[in-house]
Amino acid sequence: MSDMIEVFDTTLRDGLQVEGVSATVEDKLRIAEQLDHLGVHFIEGGWPGANPKDIEFFARAAHDLRLSTSTLVAFGSTRRPRGKVDDDATLRNLLDANTSAVCIVAKSWDYHVLEALQTTLDEGEAMIADSVEYLVGNGRRVLVDMEHFFDGYKRNPEFALRALEAAIVKGASHVVLCDTNGGSLPHEVQNIVADVKRHIGNDAVIGIHCHDDTGCAVANSVAAVLSGARHVQGTLNGLGERTGNTNLTTVIPNLQLKMGYECLPAGRIERLTAVSNHVAEVLNRPLNPQAPYVGASAFAHKAGLHVSAIARAKDAYEHVDPDLVGNGTRFVVSEMAGRATITMKAEELGLPMDGPAVNQVIDDLKRLEHEGYHFEAADASLELLMRRATGWEQSYFRVESMRVITDETMTGAFSTEATVKVWVGPEGSATRHVFTAEGNGPVNAIDKALRAAVMQAYPQIARVHLTDYKVRILDGATATGAVTRVLIDASDGERTWTTIGVSPNIIEASWRALEESLVYGLLHASN
Repeated sequence: MSDMIEVFDTTLRDGLQVEGVSATVEDKLRIAEQLDHLGVHFIEGGWPGANPKDIEFFARAAHDLRLSTSTLVAFGSTRRPRGKVDDDATLRNLLDANTSAVCIVAKSWDYHVLEALQTTLDEGEAMIADSVEYLVGNGRRVLVDMEHFFDGYKRNPEFALRALEAAIVKGASHVVLCDTNGGSLPHEVQNIVADVKRHIGNDAVIGIHCHDDTGCAVANSVAAVLSGARHVQGTLNGLGERTGNTNLTTVIPNLQLKMGYECLPAGRIERLTAVSNHVAEVLNRPLNPQAPYVGASAFAHKAGLHVSAIARAKDAYEHVDPDLVGNGTRFVVSEMAGRATITMKAEELGLPMDGPAVNQVIDDLKRLEHEGYHFEAADASLELLMRRATGWEQSYFRVESMRVITDETMTGAFSTEATVKVWVGPEGSATRHVFTAEGNGPVNAIDKALRAAVMQAYPQIARVHLTDYKVRILDGATATGAVTRVLIDASDGERTWTTIGVSPNIIEASWRALEESLVYGLLHASN
């Protein structure tokens, strides 16, 4: 039995069905390039003919997309009930997409054939056979997604297997068993895939396509592989409708690092974290920091009493070497941190820090966390605090004053204007600038005014942009006078970071977090 597992990515179709996510054609092309960079075997580009965006994507892909590893796949469905393949628009669009491989979805649950399609089981089988035969006859490699296969097999295994046979006999290279409702559990998947493997042998590659409605999509995919599946479908970061699809950033390292299967070309799995973050950035869908393998917290240690043990034997606290997936060990610092924790964090950041500086950091942490700061969630603010303890001072800009005005216009809309007076450049050679900007609220207006003031001296600030803004009330009993904690997530396209501000004045708290975010971005842009 082969030790190679084909990886089929469906982020560009299934992944874009998640609520709140959309992508332009340019976005889809950029994501496809990243997936090829990672080394997946197949990239499902979308459903040509279903909408203008997918039509344009395949047209541009033919000229603009240069894939070195992956095969681009067009997605569609079988012919219509009682229709003919020669005049079926969906099949014609699949051919017009000009991809060497196509994937069609087919009904394998008798309930769907009888009730949803309102046709006979014989016709349901013929729809699959005719469509595969037509596409293969036109020179396409055909993969068939057997929709609702596990539900269908539980209810009527005889028809589910007939559906598989109809595809295989006519030349399908793959039959992909889909847990479309996401309701199956690993032991069910393992047993059913084993039944299918015994039935079809090596006549076609068995694939698995799981949704995560029970939280078992990755486990179900692994179970399928154990029973003979050699093709796994999923999405980057687990994106997908409802609760998502099999998360490729989890299932790939599980199969490759834990079980010894070859999922990606040699040297590519180290790109997993970077590609995961890149796709999240393109789709403006922040990556879950606690995502296995690729999340910012996947190998983060709130060291405490274990810090010295981690220093001696890091592998005793990490299930794999984070470098294998392009991630890294991170030590989280809080008010409970001791000297060893601070020292390890300084070494991680490459900061030379003597005893007095370490003591200063510990004192600052205790004082600030008592005020409401939470440095576990603000890595960039922690780094700046530690740098200041060594005597470092940022010399990019110094704000002299800031003013925000919000007016209600005659139409009832609100207009916000911010003015900043700022000294730009190192002390002794700094120049004074005054800028006013309008924005969508006070934080946006301040951000625009400050950027305008420093842009000429530091054009690299244009790459820094806010990706998330979170506000938490720390003492709700004081109502509108409550202390607020503001967290700002930012990115420069290569790295992401979080800064924090705390104050009874929400604008002041926001300003503190914003200022540190921009300083951190400039600091690392110049390194």
